[in-house]
Amino acid sequence: MNEQATTPVVRRVDARHRYEILVDDQRAGLTAYRDRDDRRVFFHTEIDDAHAGRGLAAVLVAQALADVRASGMRIVPVCPYVAKFLKKHGEFADITDPVTPAVLQWLDGQLGR
Repeated sequence: MNEQATTPVVRRVDARHRYEILVDDQRAGLTAYRDRDDRRVFFHTEIDDAHAGRGLAAVLVAQALADVRASGMRIVPVCPYVAKFLKKHGEFADITDPVTPAVLQWLDGQLGR
């Protein structure tokens, strides 16, 4: 078995409102967002079953949040995985805003729910 796995690549796909993680040039997962003013509201993260258990969600979210910081935006963690990640990674606390009923209502409107 090849232990030299390809390094995953994370890319932001603005047209689809998400970050994707690629393994061997194939999408292995995503974290979805919508932008509200200067806040990036993360609402869903998933890793394909074929790639589960390899820590890819943590790599994906860490790089997505670093991109948010570099963009000068703030984070709103509606997604349970992103919220859990932020509890363990305090380095993003200074750019994290709470999830409020107003944000949830706005997000529902954005997603047509």
